[in-house]
Amino acid sequence: MKPEPRRKPAPHPVRPERETLPPASHFATCPRGLEELLVAELNAAGAQVVRQLPAGVLFMADAAAEMRANLSSRIATRILRKVGYTRYKKEEHIYRAALDLPWPDWFDVKKTIAVKVGAQNAPLKSLNFITLKIKDAICDRFREETRERPSVDTEAPDVPVYAFFTPDAVTFYLDTSGEPLFKRGFKREASAASIKENLAAGLLLLSGWEPGTPLLDPMCGAGTILLEAADMALNRAPGRSRHFAFEHYRDFDAALWQRIKAEAKAQEKPLTTLPIFGADHDRWVLDKARNNLAAAGYAGIELKVSDVLDLKPPTPVGTIVTNPPYGERIGEAEELAEWYPLLGDWLKQNFAGWEAWIISGDPLLPKLMGLKASRRIPLFNGPIETRFLQYKVIAGSMKTKKSDAGAASDNGI
Repeated sequence: MKPEPRRKPAPHPVRPERETLPPASHFATCPRGLEELLVAELNAAGAQVVRQLPAGVLFMADAAAEMRANLSSRIATRILRKVGYTRYKKEEHIYRAALDLPWPDWFDVKKTIAVKVGAQNAPLKSLNFITLKIKDAICDRFREETRERPSVDTEAPDVPVYAFFTPDAVTFYLDTSGEPLFKRGFKREASAASIKENLAAGLLLLSGWEPGTPLLDPMCGAGTILLEAADMALNRAPGRSRHFAFEHYRDFDAALWQRIKAEAKAQEKPLTTLPIFGADHDRWVLDKARNNLAAAGYAGIELKVSDVLDLKPPTPVGTIVTNPPYGERIGEAEELAEWYPLLGDWLKQNFAGWEAWIISGDPLLPKLMGLKASRRIPLFNGPIETRFLQYKVIAGSMKTKKSDAGAASDNGI
């Protein structure tokens, strides 16, 4: 039996108005502070950047640029394809706006869905209620056209749908990424204090580290910074080992996708011994790093079980990029206040001529190192406001007295 034709919907209660932001086909999200790096990546993928915003970038992209951005971006968290925009005055307007969108044109009813909602200063009583209403609208649209409705899978949906609300407007997106892009697809294990892969890549890019320059993470945890550095050194696409949500959409061009992946593969450099080094005092955590590196094809990267203060430089000069404890993962404030002066002394005694980059979510602790930061870059590690600090290490005498370390704090950031 043929499905009945869809009933003509009632007139939309709100006349759509011109967007306050320039029109764009896509929105890419990223950690705050890395937006300029994301702009460069999107341009390289063939997209046309429209505007840089806090924690994201508006851009125009065709199917090829959308695919390249997902495959090659080290910085993006998600690539969202805009499918609808309207003003609203009442919550019932939102249901109608979602119902009016041609969801069956974009994906099959057999695909599972999930709806997520974000808002900024929106006058909504309940985001959970609005989420349900949008989900109902999508399902009702399918039922009207196909007499079936898609199933919901909140854990691993084929089609993630996003709606973002401002005080008077809502934008609907299809997520083309699926799982967040910082999930590269090969990492097996994480440590409790791991930073996300896209932030780790951002730290390396902001530091100015060049592949071929020796790199050391003396507190490497599960090896996230090391993994990102190795991928950069060999020009490997970070999404090479994973699946993307755009593969579930009706307009998915499998032949185009194969060509784009082949192009990225052809640009890879051959696997070689990389001057990338990692260490951690915790043997169990270092085993996680070893497993992760092996899964990505980097079993040859040198790892060492060592307390950071006992570690010696693996090469005469190089770059340190690391995420030391700052009260969010290990140790109380008092213990860290005693440890940071020792960290500064360790750098001065052993790493003269090196460049050290340290991310910290505590504005006070790095001051205790007795080193003056030459650069301070504001970033966010999730919700934590941090500073990414550059130290050009110059040889100096060890400070063994706490009073000396306290005096040196006056020269901090």
